[in-house]
Amino acid sequence: DKLPGEAQDVQVGNAKVIEKDGLVKLSKGSKGPWMKDSQELKPCWSRTTFDGIEQSRGYVTFSLTNGPEYHVSQMADAVIVARYLSAALVLPDIRGSRPGDERNFEDIYDVEKFMKSLDGVVKVVKQLPNEISIRDLAAVKVPNRVTEDHIVENVQPIFKSKGNIRLATYFPTVNMRKTTQKSSVDSVSCLGMFGTLELQPEVSEVVDSMIERLRTLSRKSDGLFIAVDLRVDVLENKNCHGSGTNVAKSCYNAQEIALFLRKVGFDTDTTIYLTQSKWDNSLSVLKDIFPKTYTKENIMPEEKKGKFLEFEGSELEKVIDFYICSKSDVFVPALSGLFYANVAGKRIALGKPQILVPADIPGTSATVTNYLSPYVAKKNHLAYSCFC
Repeated sequence: DKLPGEAQDVQVGNAKVIEKDGLVKLSKGSKGPWMKDSQELKPCWSRTTFDGIEQSRGYVTFSLTNGPEYHVSQMADAVIVARYLSAALVLPDIRGSRPGDERNFEDIYDVEKFMKSLDGVVKVVKQLPNEISIRDLAAVKVPNRVTEDHIVENVQPIFKSKGNIRLATYFPTVNMRKTTQKSSVDSVSCLGMFGTLELQPEVSEVVDSMIERLRTLSRKSDGLFIAVDLRVDVLENKNCHGSGTNVAKSCYNAQEIALFLRKVGFDTDTTIYLTQSKWDNSLSVLKDIFPKTYTKENIMPEEKKGKFLEFEGSELEKVIDFYICSKSDVFVPALSGLFYANVAGKRIALGKPQILVPADIPGTSATVTNYLSPYVAKKNHLAYSCFC
């Protein structure tokens, strides 16, 4: 899982070509290479294309795990499977990567909006009937972006035999590129990934208040700010490697991010939000160059810290990071993987294509469009199959 940041992968011509193609326009009024938002895209899928749901024949249960970048994919797969099997989908719980970090769906997401989004597509129930024991559920694993063929061969026989299943999605690869092959589950997949999960009001208010705080701190850049997915614990666990023009790196450290942002022309007054939970001394090199660099503990409302920062790396922290990175004016993925891929999808849908991938492109400076994510530059993200 490498950041697709080599010059040959990201190079898409000069800025004039980019503007002509409508992908991104440089903002002339602000200090630095800020880019304008494009128009928010509309869903290509239509509810009128869905056939009516059949009488449910059993139940599909599952959990949302490991953060919102996984949640959107897990939800899409669960909706596809339940729809194909004509089964009822049981409202999932949410489980973090740490022991004890378990939450109800409504602790993070809006239940009513979720159920309404699937009305007429999949039957949703809040819990299993009392007569069905969790121990009676057959465990079934499916690959991310599950296909009809896989369901027919590997899921349907178990469902017919057992009647109820517990689903788990695994990720053989991080592949969010769109495909040329069309499938009857495409619309259901788009709905499941982009049309079901909305934050519940309290969480949404915390995210909005933090974004407002970042914009207030960014007065010198007209309220614009950058979000960087940079987490020290992940950097320490990954081997950041690769050099030269033909080898992509899997991650970039604080110093590399600082030099990259200066190289493409961002002013030292630029406000930067980091997904790192609490300040780490290794980040000081970034703050030396960009003094307005903040983590959650700097900008979260004081009265919310007890609940939302109860322990590092919780699901609530990950959700905050995911949505701030989705709504920032520029997003820089310092780490490769699913977070980058699914934040990119969310940003494409919101009309925020300003995703800059660091790369070792020779020279002392370069046009910011040279670093535009291939997901946007090549329009090869699956979100472009779901939004028009």
